[in-house]
Amino acid sequence: MKLKFVLFQFFFLLAVFATHAQQDSLSISSKTTTEKEIQQKENEPYNALAPSKAAFYSAILPGLGQAYNGSYWKIPIAYGGMATGIYFYLKNDREYNKYRDAYKNRLAGRPDQFEGRIATNGLIRAQEFYQKNKEISIMVTVGVYILNIVDANVEAHLRQFNVNEDLSFRPNMDYDALRGKTNYGLTLNYSF
Repeated sequence: MKLKFVLFQFFFLLAVFATHAQQDSLSISSKTTTEKEIQQKENEPYNALAPSKAAFYSAILPGLGQAYNGSYWKIPIAYGGMATGIYFYLKNDREYNKYRDAYKNRLAGRPDQFEGRIATNGLIRAQEFYQKNKEISIMVTVGVYILNIVDANVEAHLRQFNVNEDLSFRPNMDYDALRGKTNYGLTLNYSF
C-alpha cells in the first residue's frame, strides 16, 4: 500500500512538471521580433560539437546533458526512472536472499522461516523468479540511462534545426470533381 502511494506521488509530480514545462514552451509572447534579432539568430554559427557535448555530459552525470540543453524538466524523469529501477532491484535482491537463505538452511537440515508452508521446489522457483526480476530491474535502469544520453544528443541536434516561419508542412485535401473522390496528400511550402 505504501509503495502504491509513493508511486502515485511520483507520477503525479511528474505530470505536474511535464504540464508546467509544456505550458512554458507553448506560451505565446507578445514581444515582436525586430529585424536585428532575426538577423542575429540567422547568423548564429552551427555548433557541430553541441550534440556530442550534451551526450558526454549526460553520460558523466545523468541529467547534465538536459541541463546543458536547457530542458530542466527532463532531469527528474531521468532520475525517477533510474531510481525506480534501483529500488526494484534492491527489493527483489532482499527477497531473493530471503528465499536463498531458507533454501540453504533446508539443505543443511536447519529450520527455516518457510518450513511447512513452502516446499523445496517452491523455494527454488521463488529464487528463480526474484533473480529474473533483479535482471529486469538492471536492464530498466541501464535502458533509462542510455535513453537519457540519446535524448540529450537528439535534443541538442534539434535545437540547431532551422524552424523558420517561411517553411511549412501541412496536410492537403483535394476534391476531384470528375471522379467524385477526395485525394489526400502533404504539401511543403517555402516562402521567399
